[in-house]
Amino acid sequence: MRIETILTPAELPALAQRDVRQTACVVFDVLRATSTFVTALHHGAQAIIPVSEIAEALEIKKAESRKQEAETILLGGERNGVRISADGVDFDLGNSPREYAPEKVRGKTIVSTTTNGTRALRACAKAQTVLAASFLNLTATAQFIRRQNFANVLLVCAGTGENTALEDVLGAGALCELLLNEPLSPALSPLGRGEGVADSAQIARRVWLGAKADLAGAISRSENARRLLAIPELRDDVAFCLQTDTCPLVAQMDADGKICRVY
Repeated sequence: MRIETILTPAELPALAQRDVRQTACVVFDVLRATSTFVTALHHGAQAIIPVSEIAEALEIKKAESRKQEAETILLGGERNGVRISADGVDFDLGNSPREYAPEKVRGKTIVSTTTNGTRALRACAKAQTVLAASFLNLTATAQFIRRQNFANVLLVCAGTGENTALEDVLGAGALCELLLNEPLSPALSPLGRGEGVADSAQIARRVWLGAKADLAGAISRSENARRLLAIPELRDDVAFCLQTDTCPLVAQMDADGKICRVY
């Protein structure tokens, strides 16, 4: 297994030139898209459809509503951190995982567009497998990767704008550490350090090792966390997204672009 990391969204366009048919892409948008998607699935959502643009989300809701009852389709997402209102339509949900309570999302399909997270997921669409990962489902994701024994694993940090996001690098580093050194379960032995770890993955892992003793303190200094902590109604999202393994599931995007719970 070779492990590599995309540390910045500026690297995403190059994915279009790569053959990723034998690669599992694992996308981290810790604050907040992938944390929100994992929470929604944990609370009973049927599927998440990530899209890049607001107009695309509106069109997909129309199309999906023709296939099933309109009330089972919700619009979710954000621009500049806040819930979207566009073309006379107020989205049902924003991008706070705390909004995605069981009574709101159980049995629903959520069409979501966010600034970076959904774009990163769509950029990976040609991969063998695409997973949405967060601290909330970290160990379950690692166990799935090890059981499937993928030849290549690409950890994708969604970032902020075109820049690196510290919290995503820490998530990727934590997953890398699990894959390399933790047994995860009695049936799975550690992979060991090996030569199949790219420098980019080693960078993420070393950042994680340096920060894990005070994860909340490290992430509170990141650009995204500072922005969220300055908004009273969103500040609690930061602590929520740093919880580990509270949603023991695997979130996988299928060939139709829908993210569903597979374990």
